[in-house]
Amino acid sequence: MKKYTMETIVGIFVIFGLLCVGYMTVKLGKVNILGDNSYSLIAKFTTVTGLRIGSPVNILGIDVGRVEKIKMDQENQKAIVEIRIKKDIKIYDDAIASIKTEGLIGDKYLSIDPGGGGALLKPNGVIIDTQAAMDIEQLISKYAFGEVKKDKNNEKEKK
Repeated sequence: MKKYTMETIVGIFVIFGLLCVGYMTVKLGKVNILGDNSYSLIAKFTTVTGLRIGSPVNILGIDVGRVEKIKMDQENQKAIVEIRIKKDIKIYDDAIASIKTEGLIGDKYLSIDPGGGGALLKPNGVIIDTQAAMDIEQLISKYAFGEVKKDKNNEKEKK
């Protein structure tokens, strides 16, 4: 009888452990099982250097979504970024999407100015106005190797 009691307790413990692992996988992986409370938008950029799938999407510094997919439109030579935005956030067709950097050399994220002068974007709508990330490394290398031109008018004013 003791043998079956011990096996039952171990079985219950294993099932409870598996349920906990499953719950943590869903929560940490941001997987929605019962329903999706977000919608998809698309933005087209000339370059998305440093942006990754899962990068945050911010409006006014508030996290409102994630980058879902990044693919290339070879016909138009554009990078297509699919983003997921919370359903209660309204984005208009005059919105501006730009890729920004957290700090000086931090991770990239997508910042959206939601607009407000046009019509609301529907799911799978396209944000037309976009700004690619400023490449800090390229600017530093230009400065370090003397490719940045000095303004001659400013030099005369200083003397």
